[in-house]
Amino acid sequence: MTQATSIPPSSFGFDYWLNKSVEWGQATTFESQQDVCLHLPKLQEFLKQIYGAIQHMKTTAALKSFPMIGQLLGRLCWNPFVVAHDESHQNLLECVWCLYSADPENAVEQKANDWIWNLLQSMISVDQEDRDFIRSLHYPEEEYHLKLLKNMVSSLVKQLQDDQCDRSSMFLRLPSERWRNISILCLPIITLPEVVPLMESLLSCRDNGLDETLSTEFLETVSNCFLQKKILLSESAVVNLWLRYLPSLEQTVLHLIESLVSHPCVSLVELEAIITDSLLPKVSADHPSLFRVIDNFFRTILLETDGHPKIITIIQAFTRCFVQVLLQVQTQMPLKLYFPLNQQSFVVALLTNPSDVPPEAWCQHLITIVQMLKRIVQDEKVKRTTANLFENWFLLVHFGDWLNIALQQLMIADDPHEVLLWLFIFYHKPLMENQQEKQLMEEVKCVYNQLKILSTTANLKPEDVQTALFTNTVFAKRGDLKDLTSQLLVSFILFTEGGNRIAKQSLQLFTSGGDSLDGVSQLLVSTAHRLKNTKCRRAEDRMVQVTVELLQHLLLETNVTVQ
Repeated sequence: MTQATSIPPSSFGFDYWLNKSVEWGQATTFESQQDVCLHLPKLQEFLKQIYGAIQHMKTTAALKSFPMIGQLLGRLCWNPFVVAHDESHQNLLECVWCLYSADPENAVEQKANDWIWNLLQSMISVDQEDRDFIRSLHYPEEEYHLKLLKNMVSSLVKQLQDDQCDRSSMFLRLPSERWRNISILCLPIITLPEVVPLMESLLSCRDNGLDETLSTEFLETVSNCFLQKKILLSESAVVNLWLRYLPSLEQTVLHLIESLVSHPCVSLVELEAIITDSLLPKVSADHPSLFRVIDNFFRTILLETDGHPKIITIIQAFTRCFVQVLLQVQTQMPLKLYFPLNQQSFVVALLTNPSDVPPEAWCQHLITIVQMLKRIVQDEKVKRTTANLFENWFLLVHFGDWLNIALQQLMIADDPHEVLLWLFIFYHKPLMENQQEKQLMEEVKCVYNQLKILSTTANLKPEDVQTALFTNTVFAKRGDLKDLTSQLLVSFILFTEGGNRIAKQSLQLFTSGGDSLDGVSQLLVSTAHRLKNTKCRRAEDRMVQVTVELLQHLLLETNVTVQ
């Protein structure tokens, strides 16, 4: 080994450094280690020159220009004194990344890819010789390789951040292929916590506006690992992932729905906490395009489940969380961006939180909602546009608290408006023809009038309800009225004094067969949640107590605790 001396200026060519890498070997002697340290500043300059020359080249072209580049970079990567130095390590990895091809076009590029994989694996693998050397440095083995991995990540993050900070261009300075290559190289180590900064830097990169810069495999793997809680990402990184890769957003929504459907809780407070933790309401409020994707997913699930009550409850809980965030956003966007298929005056009327309206004004607000909805429905029926009719029904589903209040008003108002019954019927049967609607209105009104008579009956007994409803010829002939009748009955037992006294016995009339159990239980859940959050708590305490008792009675067999 030659003694370390001052370096002659004429010696900084490719052959010089290749010879040096051979001379140094793995720097196992004191003299070679000293010589490496002496040459590191100039080696950094040389590697920067190499990187500048090959960064825009295809792998094949780079190997033609520098036939021995693989041997040089490989020997330097095996030298622990070179890779342990942060800047030299970064310069070295930058050159290695340039030789990787996301889509190898020939055998040469494929061979280069295999070599790079083996090289990177060898840099973080540990054999007996490595252990002996690391031990000679008096450095803990795990810390040594953890430091090496962090250096690798740090060097790439710095490179990517420097590229993002280039304000002279709207797009990336680095070729898109480089970003894609790096994203592919992350795949084997994506679950390591030390790699998270690199993943987040990749997810934050701007693309060229035409094609996705990062590999699909990378985005899919990150999405799966995030859903399985194998990695923790910052909120901004999650948003970037969903914006770049919509299947990830859809997977998250589906995962949320599945977890909520299978969740045993009957408390909407707990349900909304799970929804909020998913980040979906916040992201929806900040990005209308993502809200529309999520809403379309809900629309599809609702149709596929034929309007299952639990799905409707989830949609309404999500909407409450979304609206809460939306109203807190400093720079609010036009509602048309979120609900492009609906009249904005109708959206605004439904968007108004019932708790922000005095109870004495609820009925008038509902009449306003119905008047707007009726005009829309009549126009759509004339135009025969069933799709638009569905969209307005779907919007009404989002804001189910107003229907819940309509049911309450039907029972407590001295002179309830028939329009509230129409709203109730439209909610359950939105696609009826005019003649069918009139017929159903008469049948529902008959059931409703029976309940109103019972609400003024002294010493009311469960048998009175059974006699009034089950001997009714309309109800007996029309089995499809059971859902509508059961909800009217729930409103009756919750919001009338006589109904309170016979609540449990009356409820058994409609749930003993199990047909209406889902609809009734979800109505009780949403009613309890609304009453608990009303501003007139004292007046509602008794109804809250009755509602919770009914839920406990209804779900006793499932061993679910009501909160």
